[in-house]
Amino acid sequence: MLINETRRGFWCECWTQDLTDQEQPAVLRASFDAYSAPQADRWVAVTLRTISPALDSDASDVAWAWLSQGRIATRRALLRSEPCAVTVTRDCTRITWTIRPVLFLSLAHRQDAKPLACMDRFESRPSP
Repeated sequence: MLINETRRGFWCECWTQDLTDQEQPAVLRASFDAYSAPQADRWVAVTLRTISPALDSDASDVAWAWLSQGRIATRRALLRSEPCAVTVTRDCTRITWTIRPVLFLSLAHRQDAKPLACMDRFESRPSP
């Protein structure tokens, strides 16, 4: 069943980049469709809290600074429909979470839908 409406939300992505090999593009690790600013920044916060024990002290300081202060600024920017990014670097790996305001197009219900046969051939591309 097709639906003729759009819904405001946020497209969230997590990218990693190997800093020892600048020729390699960043790799998309995860993406998430959020329908509110709190849901979008919560996705980043949960991930940062989860990985923080594995971070070195400098990266951990950056992560906890964002969790305690930067998250407020991120939420305010999202409420103004501004894109945001959070980056931490551990050893030779840069991890960046991006959040962008988007309009989701509701083209069809996803309930009871089977994945398309071609889904296994999908490869994400680095964002420009």
